Amino acid sequence: MVLAPAGVVPARAQQQSQLFETRAKQVMMIDAETGTILYSKDADKLIPPASLAKLMTMEVVFHALKVGRLKMDDKFAVSKNAWTKGGAKAGGSTMFAKVKSEIPVEDLIKGVIVQSANDGCIVLAEGLAGTEENFAKMMTERARQIGMPKSVFKNSNGLPAEGQVVTMNELVHLARHIWQEYPEYYRFYGIREFTWNKITQPNRNPLLEMEIGADGMKTGYTEASGYAIVGSVQRGGNRVFAAMSGMSSEMERAEESRKLLEWGLRAFEKTKLFDTGDIIGDAQVFGGAKSSVALKAGGPISIFIPLTNTDRLVARIVYKGPLTAPVKEGTPVGVLKVWIGDNMSQETPLYAAETVELGTLQQRALDAVGELMVGWLR
Repeated sequence: MVLAPAGVVPARAQQQSQLFETRAKQVMMIDAETGTILYSKDADKLIPPASLAKLMTMEVVFHALKVGRLKMDDKFAVSKNAWTKGGAKAGGSTMFAKVKSEIPVEDLIKGVIVQSANDGCIVLAEGLAGTEENFAKMMTERARQIGMPKSVFKNSNGLPAEGQVVTMNELVHLARHIWQEYPEYYRFYGIREFTWNKITQPNRNPLLEMEIGADGMKTGYTEASGYAIVGSVQRGGNRVFAAMSGMSSEMERAEESRKLLEWGLRAFEKTKLFDTGDIIGDAQVFGGAKSSVALKAGGPISIFIPLTNTDRLVARIVYKGPLTAPVKEGTPVGVLKVWIGDNMSQETPLYAAETVELGTLQQRALDAVGELMVGWLR
């Protein structure tokens, strides 16, 4: 492993080709435990989300449940708007909710997750935010809060809307976030079928029927970007998440997602880079009693690396420096970035491992002279 200076991308990392090929046009796959990027292909391209937007709808609902603004046995009324836009007459996915009826939140969640119910999405949106437009704003705001800077939502169900876009990168991290933050609700994604209004519908996720350890999460389709899926598989103590789009048919979506997820479980092994408390490197300090400060992570750092090409691992510490004294122990300083081949696979926050107090007047003067000379050289 090489600790390279900030701003330098190692040449051998630039030359590494992908280890797997897929017909999907946009892909992102990560290891659930460490967040290691196992595979990436045009993953930051903005595309219409279709029903994958319902993952964000559920995040907003799950967050409201977690903070106590909502309870599972709360009931929301089915408005004429929800029945008209999302019911059977609309021609899309529906839970066949009866207009003017009231449905408990838990059943609405099952309808949205298992049956991909557009009417269920609208009922939840109106119940939580008054209007679907207000709810869509909540979705986008919440996306920003959990680290999704690009995705924009215009409605709760992903039906075509101008300006509504997501990336596979952000969707796969949303999926992992839901799994990490809401384990008591993530289980809904593995339900095989759900009955509402005396109509039983199977889960639309084809991975659940393959007996490969899949337990989530969502499928989607638009004419503009083709067939898409966000899936997760757990097996042998490992879990991977993948988001894929741009496939040509339901059959291709099922086959390509199965192959990618199974490869993700087979082709990598967990490697520990640093133990808890290990000094990973240091950062330059200006005006301090010491000229540098040691850096460490918040815990152990592990990464999943391919069983082949294990020598393609390259790491570097990135921070804005020099830091200005005093620097207190525990202060966030930068990140450790790790590449596997040409893919930037993992980022881990780094913190000051010690306190560096303000230096003496002489030390600060020498640092100032040194910085001035560097400035002239620049």
